[in-house]
Amino acid sequence: MWIQILLIVAIVILAAFMMRRTGADSHLAIRRLLMALFVIAAVLSVLFPQWLTWLAQLVGVGRGTDLVLYALIVMFLAFVYTQYRRNAALQRQLTLLSRKLALLEASERSSHGTGADDDAV
Repeated sequence: MWIQILLIVAIVILAAFMMRRTGADSHLAIRRLLMALFVIAAVLSVLFPQWLTWLAQLVGVGRGTDLVLYALIVMFLAFVYTQYRRNAALQRQLTLLSRKLALLEASERSSHGTGADDDAV
């Protein structure tokens, strides 16, 4: 009984942290909906573990724990993919920013008539 309460509290707290506003709220509604579905499924699986076994056998998996493992593998791969895409986008933004900064500095130097050696210590 205590472990169920502890697990449900942990799930709800983690969900609250995951649904808080971030800088990029473009997919906030979808993220909140998926998180709500996940919380419901997680709480139900804690309260009724036999439900998870029934669902696993319904889809052709032997045990509920195996189904959870397979779901976690799929979620992990989706996370890795989204992080890879986010990292690639950040790298592109950083490259563009670096180029703009270099062009701006070069423009400032040429407009002031100074050479590149003036910044050397």
